[in-house]
Amino acid sequence: MDIAWASRPGEGAFNEDVAASGGGWAFVLDGATAPPGAEEACRHGVRWTVRRLAAEFAALLDGSRDGGAPRPPLVSALEEATVRTRAAHGPGCDPDHPDAPATTVAAVRAAPGGLEYLVLADSAVLLPVPGGPPEVITDDRLDRLPGGRPYAPALVRAMRNAPGGFWVAGSRPEAAREALTGVRPFPAAPDGSPDHRFALLTDGCTRLAERFGHGWDQVWKCLEDEGPEALISWVRGEEARAAPPRGKRHDDATALLGRLPGPGPAGAAAQARSASLLRPEATSWARSTTASPFSSTGSSSP
Repeated sequence: MDIAWASRPGEGAFNEDVAASGGGWAFVLDGATAPPGAEEACRHGVRWTVRRLAAEFAALLDGSRDGGAPRPPLVSALEEATVRTRAAHGPGCDPDHPDAPATTVAAVRAAPGGLEYLVLADSAVLLPVPGGPPEVITDDRLDRLPGGRPYAPALVRAMRNAPGGFWVAGSRPEAAREALTGVRPFPAAPDGSPDHRFALLTDGCTRLAERFGHGWDQVWKCLEDEGPEALISWVRGEEARAAPPRGKRHDDATALLGRLPGPGPAGAAAQARSASLLRPEATSWARSTTASPFSSTGSSSP
């Protein structure tokens, strides 16, 4: 599987985004900024929770802990990964606390009939559309809370992982079942073959369209022509020119451009290679899995 990726921190002490890919799958997670007093909920913090969830999710998608058993669907894998992450917290943590560490999820994997996707909260999956802008799959429930932005902290606590509110991963296994999911057939590439490309963006990158008004076709073209690192540089340039926002000027930003392997023996071999090169125990999550035609193979800042 071909992967190009880049990630840069925002204004926090650490980059709380994570990206991963393996045997015919990829995902990005974006840890939510902890509110004041969040240490009462978890002694580990957001970065630990996001990386732990990523490790469990990756292990389940690769089937590496089950002796080669059939891989579960994305929803089931995310739900079980959350169960395992909750169990790893131990004394001094309350995963049911309203301020428990949380993360967005945008994930894809090869599936019979096309590409399976899962999106929870405001990260995004981009899929090419012949002759037009990409299809953008994102979960906008956080933008539709009562009263409009800026939201009071008490409202966010009350509406997080609640019916009629918005859902995030990290502490509540049932949140996985609230994700946007589906299987999308691969469109035709210009040469008539199936187009297996996709992109995953955290909201530090989607702001190019959602805040700064650039078309999604421009976002896709930048990824396709110049690569994820150039896309993040474009984001940072727009942020520097814009008026100071209500929130953070610079957020953690992660972009991943990929091409899923095709069917048949060659695709199966590519899946096996990528799974062996991306071990779930590794601490550097996003890395190139094969030599690829994409313009960058990966970079990250902690």
